[in-house]
Amino acid sequence: MSTMEDNSSCSSAGTALSQASILQRTFERLSSTQCLKVSTEAPVAVIALQRYLSEQPEGQSNSYSYDVTVTDGLWRAKCFVHPGLNHLVHTNTLRTGTDVSITQCSFVYNERRLGHGYICIEKLRCGGERSALLPRIQDVASLPMMVKHGMERSVVLQSDVPLQVNRKHYLSLWNNEDPEGDIWTSGSLSSDTVLDVSKISLLSSLESCFRNTWKPLPLLVKIIHKSRVRYYGKFGLKIDFPFQAYFEVADQSGTMSLVLWNELCPEFYQRLSVGTVLYIQNYSLKQSYSNRSHPQMDHHRIKTFHSVEICLNARNPTSVITVVSPKSVLPQWGLPEVSYQFITRSELDELSNNSACDVIGLVTFVGRVERVKSKGNKEKYWTYRWIHAVDGSSDRPFILEVFSSSQPEVFSSISPMTYLVCTQMRVCRVEGSLPYLTSSFETETFITGYHKGQPYVSDPRVKSFIQWTKTLKDNVVLQKTAVGGHYCYPRPPQKFTQSMADASAQVPLVAVADLKEEMETLQYRERKKVAIQGQIAAVRYMKNPKSTESKRTDEREQGPDVAPDVCEPNTLDHPSAAQQTTATSSTAEKNSVKEIKRRIQTRKVMRSYLNLRSMTAKRRHADTEEGKEQEEEESDSVSEDAPIVTDSQQNQDSDVISWESSSWLKQKQEVSEHLCEGGLHQDSLSQRFTFDEKHVLLQRSNLQPTHWTPEQTADTPAPVVCPGYYQVTILGINKQMAVDAAFLPIVSSDEPRAIALPQDPHGNTMLSCLSSGFLCPLSDTASPGQSKLPKPGEVLGTAGELEDMHLVCILDLCHLGEDKVEVLISKVYRGTDVSLD
Repeated sequence: MSTMEDNSSCSSAGTALSQASILQRTFERLSSTQCLKVSTEAPVAVIALQRYLSEQPEGQSNSYSYDVTVTDGLWRAKCFVHPGLNHLVHTNTLRTGTDVSITQCSFVYNERRLGHGYICIEKLRCGGERSALLPRIQDVASLPMMVKHGMERSVVLQSDVPLQVNRKHYLSLWNNEDPEGDIWTSGSLSSDTVLDVSKISLLSSLESCFRNTWKPLPLLVKIIHKSRVRYYGKFGLKIDFPFQAYFEVADQSGTMSLVLWNELCPEFYQRLSVGTVLYIQNYSLKQSYSNRSHPQMDHHRIKTFHSVEICLNARNPTSVITVVSPKSVLPQWGLPEVSYQFITRSELDELSNNSACDVIGLVTFVGRVERVKSKGNKEKYWTYRWIHAVDGSSDRPFILEVFSSSQPEVFSSISPMTYLVCTQMRVCRVEGSLPYLTSSFETETFITGYHKGQPYVSDPRVKSFIQWTKTLKDNVVLQKTAVGGHYCYPRPPQKFTQSMADASAQVPLVAVADLKEEMETLQYRERKKVAIQGQIAAVRYMKNPKSTESKRTDEREQGPDVAPDVCEPNTLDHPSAAQQTTATSSTAEKNSVKEIKRRIQTRKVMRSYLNLRSMTAKRRHADTEEGKEQEEEESDSVSEDAPIVTDSQQNQDSDVISWESSSWLKQKQEVSEHLCEGGLHQDSLSQRFTFDEKHVLLQRSNLQPTHWTPEQTADTPAPVVCPGYYQVTILGINKQMAVDAAFLPIVSSDEPRAIALPQDPHGNTMLSCLSSGFLCPLSDTASPGQSKLPKPGEVLGTAGELEDMHLVCILDLCHLGEDKVEVLISKVYRGTDVSLD
């Protein structure tokens, strides 16, 4: 057996490698075993995990297959993941950047093709949070790829193509819209060729020749809108590249839809932009597909032709697409200018529901990327994130629900302090909430670094926004930024209504027994919202959210965020000096080390002293009402004055304040199951943005990448200091099952979740806090003289009113990876607040 990619004989150096290589020894055992299957113990690191449509028979549950590339530090091996292990990918347990131990594998030959076969991993054990092996490898890409003797010419094993050879390309790991792999060509292909435009067809003439045999003349058009890519692959479809993308193109006579089909999408999609001029030959026409979305183009004020659309194919006929160089475009061609409809935040409140608009703003909050199932498809997911952006016209930001738009590099790089442009956003109005904007199929997003050459840079509204940013100071804006954490918008309505007529327009009301299945079937970063009926049986105040991360040093945990130097932003693609700051520590940081250490030591002493006081108070007053009150006071004191960093796993007695209904002690012995998997995790909390930690903050809030890069081993951000949260035990209405859910009340107007929060005053009872979602009044860092928020003991002191009260609880579920499931209460409804429609 040979593993040399260049088919050369093994040298003495290669022999030494094979003796030390775990992968090599496993490969040799596979070749010598008669049954082509071995049990082994091969510790390796995962450097790539790639998805594609399966070649399975119809009716099986796994529509997608996965290839995994692993390394032992000496060799790389591209292997097939047995479908029985797919759930490890779905939960992000098997992922890039970690170590795994392969315990059983086999070699699979392709019986219908000569010289092709691959390793199938059938059993494995997943390792810890991070790989211990990868940081020691200087250049993973330079490691030789392992190939079985006689299969050295197998392109599949050594290129960006699936191991199951009937599939020609990979899909994005977490959605079907993002271009993935080497087949997607980028870069310019504009031509300076002199074009004969004396004989062309105008778009207005195409409708009349649609049903004629006359061969249409070439087209000369400009792209004015671009949709995201649509993947329509499914088992049994004999198309190698089942993609399509819509463009709206225009000439002097009007606009019409143009469709890029199949293999032309990987070749041209990323090269064609809004504003690009095309000279098109050998196209076909077909009747327009009526059941598709269209961009709103009234602002262009040119005629739109809807009856037919232009089709570009790789064959029958073979379309010829020429991208015209911008300097070759002549005014006499009469091509219209690209038009936008930018609005300011102050104008948003006047727009009607579903109106289209374009926006530009300075990003202040970026939520974590989450996934939601596409309606009617159990295995198709949309990826999205929530964003706040300000433009100076209002004290409120744009609230943006931005879905992936086939621009993965942009989508994953959105961060606070960047200039964000979103086109063709749609207005969403929900009763009881401020209007927000959501993506359409034609939305495109652009951030700092991607604005150059875009037609909107000359728009007056954009220029006005740039002038406003020149008045800002980065260190002031940074104090209002945040990244990641749980975020839900719009908030649940004031009344819960179960509509029998339209079940899709509501939060589904599920049995508590079904909640277990809802939680177990969640996939990585999948988000669901459900409602359950029951009563609150117990509430505990807890200070330490769950965390699986390794414990950091006290200096890292307690170190302050150091803002960059004050600078003024100037243009879209030339950020301020603060945005260009590297991770190198500033002089101010170095000078503050002694102060940081002093504060850390003070915190340690204070924490030990308060805990000692608390335990002493318990011993002294355990049997008196006065002692109990003092114990609560001491515990609250610890929470208020010396918050515990959230990655601590320890829970001391002084950290817990609780309430239980009078019947819970008996009831919990009778419940058939108590779901305790959910709760508050480190990933549930948003963090202040800093330029020094930009990369690792974005890495945490993005989805797990397909390919490992050295940057993945960067330091984790400082844990979030959280004053505490409430763990609420909900007993189902039939008292057969119970579930624990976390309640994290909003306590500050600076939190991203506080935006657009109805802040009607309430009495800070446990019930009113659960109903409203916040403590009253919200604190404000700009007004430190405000009255203090109630302490946890004071809130829990009112929990008695929850006794035997029938409630409807709205739960937000999100799978955070591995076995971590976030279960948060977003609102509870009393019986007077629910109705049947």
